[in-house]
Amino acid sequence: MKFEHAALPLPLLWSSPFVRWQGSLADISSLDLAAAVTGDALSERRFDRAAIDRIVLGMTIPQPHSFYAAPWLAARLGLPGVSGPLIAQACATSVACLAAAAADVESDAQAMPLVVTTDRTSNGPLLVYPRGHGMGGSPLTEHWVLDSFAADPNTGQAMVATAENVARDGAMSRAALDELTLLRWQQYQAALADDRRFQRRYLQPVVLPRGKGKALRVEADEGVHPYTAEGLAALRPVQEGGVVTFGGQTHPADGCAGALLARGDRARTLAAGEGVVRLLSAAFSRVDKAEMPKAATTAALLALRDAEVRIEDVRFVVSHNPFAVNDLWFAQQTGFPLERMNPYGCSLIYGHPQGPTGLRGIVELAHALREAGGGIGLFTGCAAGDTGAAMVLRLD
Repeated sequence: MKFEHAALPLPLLWSSPFVRWQGSLADISSLDLAAAVTGDALSERRFDRAAIDRIVLGMTIPQPHSFYAAPWLAARLGLPGVSGPLIAQACATSVACLAAAAADVESDAQAMPLVVTTDRTSNGPLLVYPRGHGMGGSPLTEHWVLDSFAADPNTGQAMVATAENVARDGAMSRAALDELTLLRWQQYQAALADDRRFQRRYLQPVVLPRGKGKALRVEADEGVHPYTAEGLAALRPVQEGGVVTFGGQTHPADGCAGALLARGDRARTLAAGEGVVRLLSAAFSRVDKAEMPKAATTAALLALRDAEVRIEDVRFVVSHNPFAVNDLWFAQQTGFPLERMNPYGCSLIYGHPQGPTGLRGIVELAHALREAGGGIGLFTGCAAGDTGAAMVLRLD
C-alpha cells in the first residue's frame, strides 16, 4: 500500500528501553507500562493531547483488563472520547499499527492518531479453555508465550527450525553467521557511545511508582549480554547439526514504543525543525511453510515496489532480525551491504518484546537518517506464521 500524506514528526517518536524477560519489568502489566511511558513522553514534549483523535494500540500478549485495552489506555492518558482498535499481528504488529493509523491520515486531513505498541513476554498468561467433551470435562490449557515459541501450529516446527531451513537454502556457514552477529553487536555499541548520545534522543525512561517515595526507574536497555568472537564460536548450535546458536538469535523482552502521525504541514509544525518522516509505503508477505526469515525480504521488495523506490536508493535498512540468518538472506537476495543495515543496533542484540519491536526499529531508522542528513530508509522484519512486514520512509 502506498501513502501520499502520512508523516511522523521526529520529536514525537519514542521507545522505552527494552528489558530482557524476567528482568525489572517482569511483573509490570504492559498496559501499565504503556500508560506510564506514553504519558511521560507526551508531557515532556509538551504536546497538546486534545489534538489526538484516535488511538491505535498494538499488543500481542493478553494482560489483565486487556478486554478494554485501547479505550482504557486512552482514558488513562487523559484522552476523553478517544478510542480505536487493538491490533495483534505477532512481530508485524508495529507495521500493522502504523499502516492503520496512516490510512486514517490519508483519508482525513485533520486526523492525528496516536500509535502505542507494548508487550510483556515475561510471566506470560496460562490460558484455560473449557472443553466439555474432554475426559471428565478436563480443560485445554495453553501457555500463551512459551507454547507459541515452541511450534507453529500450521507446520509443527519451532521458529529456530525456520532459521535452519533458510540457512540451508542460503548455504550459510556458522562462521558467517557469527561474524554478522558480532557486527550487529559492534553497531549497537555505536548507539551507546558518548553516554548514549544517539539513544537519548528517543529512549523514554520507564518511571513507575513503587511504594511511598519510591520508584522503579529504567533508563537503558537491560540484560544485553556482551558479544565476542571467541564467545560466539564456543556456543553449541540450538539444534543438532545446525548453524544457529543462542548467540545468533534474539532474546524475549519487555517494552513499549509510540508515535504520533499527522499530515505533512501539521507534522512539520509539530517537528519544529527537527525533521519529518514521510511514510511512503507498507507491505505484508507470507512465504512457504517454515521459511519465516525469508518473509522479511519478500515484504521489503513489495514495499519498495509500492513506493516506487529501488534498493539502490535506500540509505539504511533496519531489520527486526530474530536470527542473524534474516539479514544474511536479505543481503544475498538484494545485494544491499550488511554494514548499512542496522547502523545503531537491532532486535538481534537488544531483544524482542513482540509488539513494540518494529516501532523501535522504525524510530531508530528515522534518527539514523537524521544523523546522515536525510534520505530513504527501509524497515523490514519477519513474523510468526512465515509472514513479514516492511515500511519505506523518507526523512525530509
